[in-house]
Amino acid sequence: MTECKNKKKNLENCNCTYEPCERKGICCECVIYHRKKGQLPACYFSAETEKTYDRSIHRLLQDNKR
Repeated sequence: MTECKNKKKNLENCNCTYEPCERKGICCECVIYHRKKGQLPACYFSAETEKTYDRSIHRLLQDNKR
């Protein structure tokens, strides 16, 4: 992992609840990681949906219908 000068500020807006996540607050690495898996980062989802850890595009569309 690289150091990020914006990590502290990014963490103020990060709603990821996955505690062992080493990418928390390092948005560029988070986006790359999830994109490779065909997913989106937690910040795209509501707090309720994020807790399911279903980061699929399908789930995002469902979440945005609410």
